[in-house]
Amino acid sequence: MTIRAVVFDIGGVLEITPQTGWIEKWEACLHLKPGELEERIGSAWGDGALKEYSEEELQKSLRENTGMDQSQVDAFVYDFWEEYLGELNVELAAYFSSLRPRYQTALLSNSFSGARRREQERYHFDEMTDLIIYSHEEGIAKPERRIYELTWERLGVQPAEMIFIDDHERPVAAAREFGIHAILYENNAQAIVAVNQMLANG
Repeated sequence: MTIRAVVFDIGGVLEITPQTGWIEKWEACLHLKPGELEERIGSAWGDGALKEYSEEELQKSLRENTGMDQSQVDAFVYDFWEEYLGELNVELAAYFSSLRPRYQTALLSNSFSGARRREQERYHFDEMTDLIIYSHEEGIAKPERRIYELTWERLGVQPAEMIFIDDHERPVAAAREFGIHAILYENNAQAIVAVNQMLANG
């Protein structure tokens, strides 16, 4: 089958997201034991990858479950998004953008509530792709079959007409199981060569 669509993950692929140590920083600031912060931050933060919350709900959860004052909440939220958003993988973003209009393109992300607005403000992803699917907006996440189905359905293609790139093994393995041409991202050169080979063969 001819390849008609190319789908990229965001974090760790189009965004370079090294760990900043923000969790450890805040556990030390709040005098918490390792792992205690994640236990305390509340259901809103824990469910943020599968449900959309308002900024007010997320901040309220932080205040109630950690005892932070508003200035601490503001600083915590800033640190969270700095690691989450990282910086743009400029070379790969340029390559991804260049695939249009010959191929349909999409971004498929296990995201967090608020990601669409913040990524749009920083990176303008909607200008470089035809479709963006966020797990928190759909209530499902990779590697569940349904989120891949939503992607190929909205693109109007069959699984075998789609390439998918992710930096984690499980989503890649699941995509292959569902009939998608999937690539495990290692670095830009490897990913670009792999996509080009699939496009040439497809």
